[in-house]
Amino acid sequence: MCYDGLLLFAVLFAATLIILPFNHGQAFAPDNALYSVYLLVVSFFYFGWFWTHGGQTLGMRAWGVRLLGGRAVRVSWRESLIRYLAALVSLVPFGLGFFWAGIDHEKRAWHDHLSGTRLVVQSGLRGESG
Repeated sequence: MCYDGLLLFAVLFAATLIILPFNHGQAFAPDNALYSVYLLVVSFFYFGWFWTHGGQTLGMRAWGVRLLGGRAVRVSWRESLIRYLAALVSLVPFGLGFFWAGIDHEKRAWHDHLSGTRLVVQSGLRGESG
């Protein structure tokens, strides 16, 4: 998540630069709801594109983790949207939805359960044999 957080920061920075001229070059106010929604949409497309095109963000690729859809196949845009929105909800109670994976018998977080997705560690990466 840290890797993708850094990459997402760069993407959001670039997305802000693109629309800054529409705000007369001024910073966006913290209470600007339209700007906040814009950043959420850009964030979704960052994650959604990677999840639907290979199942890995760049951060996931670095750690040898892949996202699988409901039938252990490619993730759909619908599954991506549900996972993204549910992940936002998972963050609200101090990240409890993410920590849930540590006690879940299937090792799935709240957003994985709600979207029907699962994370798998790829064999042969990061020093693993097989």
